[in-house]
Amino acid sequence: MTFYSFVKSVVLGILKPIYRFEVTGREHFPKEGGVLLCSNHINNFDPPVVGINAPRPVHFMAKEELFKVPLLGKIVSNLNAFPVKRGMSDREALRKGLAILKEGHVLGIFPEGTRSKTGELTKGLSGVGFFALRTDAAVVPCAIIGPYKAFKRLKVIYGKPINIQELRDKKASAEETTELIMEEIRKLINENR
Repeated sequence: MTFYSFVKSVVLGILKPIYRFEVTGREHFPKEGGVLLCSNHINNFDPPVVGINAPRPVHFMAKEELFKVPLLGKIVSNLNAFPVKRGMSDREALRKGLAILKEGHVLGIFPEGTRSKTGELTKGLSGVGFFALRTDAAVVPCAIIGPYKAFKRLKVIYGKPINIQELRDKKASAEETTELIMEEIRKLINENR
């Protein structure tokens, strides 16, 4: 058993009884090949919640500051996360994300870049469109519908992969691609509230 799968089972065992996960759409998740997993962001627990409920291991970009915390930084690294400098274009993080997708792994990303203070979906950053356009990865939208309250149901919905081939063919902008992805996340939220 890998460290990732061990931690996943422990965290699932702790969080599942508290948040009573209702997970739908796992069948939409491609069984192999690169996957760009794009979710809304409403709580600090979103990365573990998305990760433990996904059918495949997920690599997340995480804010650089987490890796500087003793012990936590080591744990986060061993859970497939890699650092990103927020508020600027981080070429190293972009290269790492592209490599993960091209190697056929799952890259989890929160296109909003930070938690929504209102719980409503905010504007997505163009980085997610960049990853979608620069690889052949399947783009899977995900919606987390709260509240994060003990013993209340927390929904995690994985949507069908978004067909962005037309955008790739016409060499669409990263911004246009991000807007399409955000619209699919919004639809998942509205259909499952």
